[in-house]
Amino acid sequence: MSHFFITLITFIIVFGIIVSIHEYGHLFFAKKAGILVREYAVGMGPKIFGHRAKDGTLYTIRIIPVGGYVRMAGWGDDTTEIKKGQPVSLFLENEKVSRINLSDRLTLEQAIPMLVTEYDFEEALFIEGEVFGEVKRYPVLHDATVIEEDGTELRIAPLDVQYQSASIPGKILTNFAGPLNNFILGLVAFILLAFLQGGVPNPDNVVGTVAENTPAYTAGLKSGDKVIAINGTATISWNEVAQTIAASDGREMKLDIERNGQSKSINVAAKKEAGAYRLGIGQAMKTGFVDKLTGGFTQTLNAMTLIFQALGHLITQPSLNQLGGPVAIFQISGQAAQGGFTTVLSFLAMLSINLGIVNLIPIPVLDGGKILLNIIEAIRRKPLSQEKESIITLIGVVFMILLMIAVTWNDILRALGH
Repeated sequence: MSHFFITLITFIIVFGIIVSIHEYGHLFFAKKAGILVREYAVGMGPKIFGHRAKDGTLYTIRIIPVGGYVRMAGWGDDTTEIKKGQPVSLFLENEKVSRINLSDRLTLEQAIPMLVTEYDFEEALFIEGEVFGEVKRYPVLHDATVIEEDGTELRIAPLDVQYQSASIPGKILTNFAGPLNNFILGLVAFILLAFLQGGVPNPDNVVGTVAENTPAYTAGLKSGDKVIAINGTATISWNEVAQTIAASDGREMKLDIERNGQSKSINVAAKKEAGAYRLGIGQAMKTGFVDKLTGGFTQTLNAMTLIFQALGHLITQPSLNQLGGPVAIFQISGQAAQGGFTTVLSFLAMLSINLGIVNLIPIPVLDGGKILLNIIEAIRRKPLSQEKESIITLIGVVFMILLMIAVTWNDILRALGH
């Protein structure tokens, strides 16, 4: 199997899982807030499979296996448009419309053909038009469905189930739930990684492994030794031990160690390998069940800290080279795939947490921007007008598109070695 194909599969699986979990967060809390989720899609493009749940949500799998989305009633541009004079067919239940067919791909038995002149699926709930040469108006059921032109059948969106009708806490939770799910996914992945690796690194100053034919092996260091000082300077953590050895420049060091409750001193000089000075010792692992769980939390917090530091550096010293788009993610997917399943799992955890944090940046069109609008609505005690919100969102969309183009172009240049 070619490297490109393995990279592509890894990219699709990792990115697909992250986006699907993110969107499921929006789906779950939207339903809790009383918002109708018209569709939850895995993938993009034409639909290849669909299942309608009892609550009206259509779950679909789409042909392009990258990404996904949720269509919430009244969220963004999720509206049903019927042009004046457009031919439709209506299916009635007890003289009320339960299905409106806009597609020529599907024929409803015993349906009534109509040329639409007027309709309202939000408040008055009716549809009116010419039926066999006569103008008729029919009431539309609250839970009626519309079969769109591509054959996708969705529930209509009356005002009472739209995003705008939800409480402000409900809206905030709905918008925050996507990034929250990314953080949860990252945490679960790091915990699973700890179990697969048999434990987590022990931060204490304890030697875990000693490789044969290395300076440490020759000097007599053993697994379980505690390095309490180097050249008279106390070392209370593994990082201090590793940093001191790396900075030794090959000079002989005096290691004060504790072995089985007894103190001992060993003289040893690090050897330069792959551009760094090493003794040949490895970090110990904590292998307890609780250690693995807490290790997953620690890894998640460390990842968040690194990402926040990177964002802070990006703000103080802006550069496209500090950003990565789909091309960069694709390349890293290939590198992770070469490292095996645990490397891919670690990459998934980091990327999920990264996307969760980035999505909380208060830029219109991102979840953070939507939360900011929710907070403004709470302060003003009324939402922004639809027109103002649309303009703000459009500005955010244009900014993100331009940024994505710039980042992608920069990724391509870096991939080509420019």
